Amino acid sequence: MIEKVRLGDYTLIKTGKLDANASSEDGAYPFFTCSKDALKINSYSYDCECVLVAGNGDLNVKYYKGKFDAYQRTYIVESKDSEKLSVRYLYRFLDGYVEVLRQQAIGGVIKYIKLGNLTDAIIPLPPLYEQERIADLFDEYEVVLTNRQKTMRNLDDLVKSRFVEMFFGNGFPEKRLGDACTKITDGTHKTPNYLDKGITFISAKNIVNGVLDFSDVKYISDEEYEEIQKRCQTEKMDILLSKSGSLGTPAIVKTEDKIGLFESLAVIKYDRLQLLPEFLCEQLKSDEVQRQFRTGTKGVAVKHLHLGVIADTKIAVPPLDVQQEFATFVAQTDKSKHCVKNDLLSCLRRQVLNKSYRR
Repeated sequence: MIEKVRLGDYTLIKTGKLDANASSEDGAYPFFTCSKDALKINSYSYDCECVLVAGNGDLNVKYYKGKFDAYQRTYIVESKDSEKLSVRYLYRFLDGYVEVLRQQAIGGVIKYIKLGNLTDAIIPLPPLYEQERIADLFDEYEVVLTNRQKTMRNLDDLVKSRFVEMFFGNGFPEKRLGDACTKITDGTHKTPNYLDKGITFISAKNIVNGVLDFSDVKYISDEEYEEIQKRCQTEKMDILLSKSGSLGTPAIVKTEDKIGLFESLAVIKYDRLQLLPEFLCEQLKSDEVQRQFRTGTKGVAVKHLHLGVIADTKIAVPPLDVQQEFATFVAQTDKSKHCVKNDLLSCLRRQVLNKSYRR
């Protein structure tokens, strides 16, 4: 049985020294803040192998080995004994455990992690060789994943380029989006009573990489769902658009399952005799439409995209046969994406099996 230990008993945890504004862009050493990206400074306070945990703001973690300095709210976590706890393994643990840290974070607009949230964390502690094996596996996964993600981005860029080539500056008639839709509305403005199971309830955070992601959803009762449906009747092939968070991000509904929506999502019920979903979804991502969204965005600290702005957005409306040509191209690209995803899963399975056989 793998021993589970308290993180504070096997690590040394320090905090950074510098103010967040102390960095410059022309230095030789990294300066870590709550941002994922490091700036540069001219001097350093630390020279070690460690895991850096952003104590507030983005609440992310990073592995680092070398000279650096850090913001006061950054936790610098080192192993007390490298023969008992591998820092590379510690990083992989904390990279997954950060979700727990986010849930434990306290504060108002800016959340922060208390030191006790780290020291009291319970970490599985297999033998050192097993820790290194796990770290090696994650390293190999990242290489494969990075390559596949690059391929996926290239395919997305290909679709974008094709859209621009077919529709940008080609003189197609324009309309207000609202005039090409039967309805544009948003989800409930009231926080429902969440259940352990029931009807799926989603918000803007469930649009991930241009598709609906149901891996992290909430559930509501049939009664609350029916009440929401009075406001926004979501159907298959409707387009959902984020009104907050990642503003103006669209996704096509590709399920017939019941879905309840929060106010951070707008549902665009376009006229299906004028527009195809693949074409409209890509146009909503275009620079011209996104510029119109940004111009009309309301709010200071938290930005919101209002329904009126969405309805007033100008879009091109080419003939359906031209839209269908583009939709066919998108379908072919989606098949390529599917193959890339399957290839990734097969590759990861092979690596796991190979590692298992070597044990």
